[in-house]
Amino acid sequence: MASDVFPVMRTLTEIKGEIDEVSDRRLRVMRKLAEGYDASLAAEHKQLEELVAQLWEEQRNARAMLRFGDRDAIIQRARQEERLSRAA
Repeated sequence: MASDVFPVMRTLTEIKGEIDEVSDRRLRVMRKLAEGYDASLAAEHKQLEELVAQLWEEQRNARAMLRFGDRDAIIQRARQEERLSRAA
């Protein structure tokens, strides 16, 4: 899949905006559930909870990339440094 080869990094603002939208939707669903149980609403609530967790993870990864750089590049540098220290 092309997105696996060239992942698109969204901005923190875009991710935060989506977190806010999904959180608002989750709140509306929770309020409806408080009025009475509905299996479809319960399933939607579960999906929204999972989506919010994924979005927070995406935001953490984006922040880490901004702060420290690409994860693969960091790992590659660490391996090179390890090889150099073993060779010395």
